[in-house]
Amino acid sequence: MKSNLQDKNEKLWTKDFWILFFTNGLFFAGFQLLIPVIPLYVTWLGGTSAQVGLIAGIFVFSAIFIRLFTDVGIEKFGKRYCLFIGIIISFLSVAGYYIWTSVGGLLAIRIIHGIGLGIATTFYATIAADIIPASRCGEGMGYFGLGTTLAMAVAPAAGIWLMNEYGFGAVFLVSAVCQIHALIGVYFCAVPTVAQADGLPQDVSRSLLERFMENGTRFPAFLTMLFGFCYGSVLTFIAVFAKEANIANPGYFFLLGTLCMCLSRAVTGRIFDSKGPVWVILPGAFLFLLGLALLTTTTSLYMMLVASTFYGFGVGALFPALQTWILNLVPASRRSGASATFYNVLDIGVGGGAILLGMLAGVTGYASVYMYSAAAMFVFLVAYGYYYIADKKREVLEM
Repeated sequence: MKSNLQDKNEKLWTKDFWILFFTNGLFFAGFQLLIPVIPLYVTWLGGTSAQVGLIAGIFVFSAIFIRLFTDVGIEKFGKRYCLFIGIIISFLSVAGYYIWTSVGGLLAIRIIHGIGLGIATTFYATIAADIIPASRCGEGMGYFGLGTTLAMAVAPAAGIWLMNEYGFGAVFLVSAVCQIHALIGVYFCAVPTVAQADGLPQDVSRSLLERFMENGTRFPAFLTMLFGFCYGSVLTFIAVFAKEANIANPGYFFLLGTLCMCLSRAVTGRIFDSKGPVWVILPGAFLFLLGLALLTTTTSLYMMLVASTFYGFGVGALFPALQTWILNLVPASRRSGASATFYNVLDIGVGGGAILLGMLAGVTGYASVYMYSAAAMFVFLVAYGYYYIADKKREVLEM
């Protein structure tokens, strides 16, 4: 009992955790600035709705490809320098958006950006999991993700404002500055040497499937892919949807939604640790479904903000819960693989959904995007409900 109490009182907010928290937020701010702007940039260059979806989503496939080799990166450079490399590639890619002003050029730069994003996201989460006390993993990963969430609160709206006031070049400049500051901050972060050694690959004969998805994580990975499909539909198309529906100031959707994400994350991490994933995942999925369903009938800013509230609370619960669930299913030595698994399937959902929904939007309009996404989230709810009931029955039989 005393040992358990000591575990719960282990310090979470160390210097290194603070550094990761802020630099992760800066890195994602640089990326999130571009989320609503890139689709508008493509249309400004004369791209079609299908090209909007392709350019918005293609980067995930290069991100997934590079994550297959994260173990090799750890062995050659270590986690800290792998994170450096990811941030540097992301910075160079942002500069490339400004230089190559054609749809074909943007497609190429987007692929390179995916490599940087794939490396950085994997090692940010892996290093954070190494630093966080094991007994506070759900709480710690929830707080760690607040850096991302806070970036999402400000960056998309700021990106739209910068674009309207100063043009696309200003958006790319501010994004690049965020990447540089993240790089400088990471320099002062120490990675635990023991955890770094544990993260070395233990089986060089691992298949590509095992590198893509850690053993024992397939069901939560499937749910994460469905979540990514729905999550990406909001991030990618909300600005062009608002334009189609003649709704001004879509940036408020991100501001309110991300405020709700912050409130949700502040509570749900502790619930996850004390009661288990079901107490977070089921209500989170239901709230997210409500938000998507409301977007299908949105015709005003007020209705969009109501949908944003449900969306924010739902995503704020689901994102860290799914990530922590996958991390908890593997030994500490495979955390980098589990982190890569989470982002691989998330990116497949986000990127594949952007491409597919972009093609459908060209035929049925952007409002239909959220009808398809709501259907995917309904499948998520049914699948997890069935899994939970079957798992409980299995526990009873084993008693």
